[in-house]
Amino acid sequence: MRELVFDRQFNAVPGEVEVLSPLVRRVVAGNAGPYTFKGTSTFIVGRGQVAVIDPGPDDPAHLDRLLHALRGETVSHILVTHSHADHSPLAPALRQATGARTHAYGAVAAPGGVAGLRLDASIDHSFAPDINLRDGDAVTGPGWTLRALFTPGHMSNHLCFALAEEQALFSGDHVMSWATSVIAPPDGDMGQYFISLEKLLGRNDLVYHPGHGPSRRDPLSLVQGYLAHRRLREEAIRTSVENGARSVRDVVAVVYEGLDPALHGAASLSATAHLEHLVAQGRLRVSDGVYEAVPGKR
Repeated sequence: MRELVFDRQFNAVPGEVEVLSPLVRRVVAGNAGPYTFKGTSTFIVGRGQVAVIDPGPDDPAHLDRLLHALRGETVSHILVTHSHADHSPLAPALRQATGARTHAYGAVAAPGGVAGLRLDASIDHSFAPDINLRDGDAVTGPGWTLRALFTPGHMSNHLCFALAEEQALFSGDHVMSWATSVIAPPDGDMGQYFISLEKLLGRNDLVYHPGHGPSRRDPLSLVQGYLAHRRLREEAIRTSVENGARSVRDVVAVVYEGLDPALHGAASLSATAHLEHLVAQGRLRVSDGVYEAVPGKR
């Protein structure tokens, strides 16, 4: 079984332009936190005529730094992996400053909630792209091609973008090197997330550039580690219910024992996502928020 090994060696300075390859530059926003690590990575793809991937949070300072990095160049496309509040809110301001149109999968459904756990403030409900992209759609510029890869799970509108010329994948929050991705119902879906992870196994990408933290060479080993981790976590959650856990709170207390209390909200969301997936598979059943094992279903 592939072990999941994280890489937290990431010393990016907000606003500094880091050249990652002949076609890729990274500018990190100043929004470090427990869920964003050192900040959201905004990527510039190409030279002269460029695409910008994930403008980032609504932060005038980040916009100023990004425009400074882009001086003398033309932005032809603004691409957004998904509409969480640390990735998409700066897109309208960047659009106004550059004239480039925004491209993404589309807006998310109306806000909802699961047992009061939904962090709706983390979703940019105002975001709607100028151009809707679907799986396989491509945008191009001089010397670069970015192709959309639909990867729902972390969010229902999550896209990765494949840079053909460098066999690179901008993986957003789908797969990251520094930590696992939070799957937050109702928009996040664990069943879709498993399918989207498995979708990456058939690709030949050489490097991932995630939305937070360092880039990752040998990315398939990371995906395999993600899948193994999620399968083990799901089995631990199912076992906890079989042994008497009945609520999300019960499951978190058993499966995430010793976790930093600051991360209990994220753990509750991921536990809920796993529980919903187990119910969908017929391995658990639920009534009024109370879970129980289904006899004969493991």
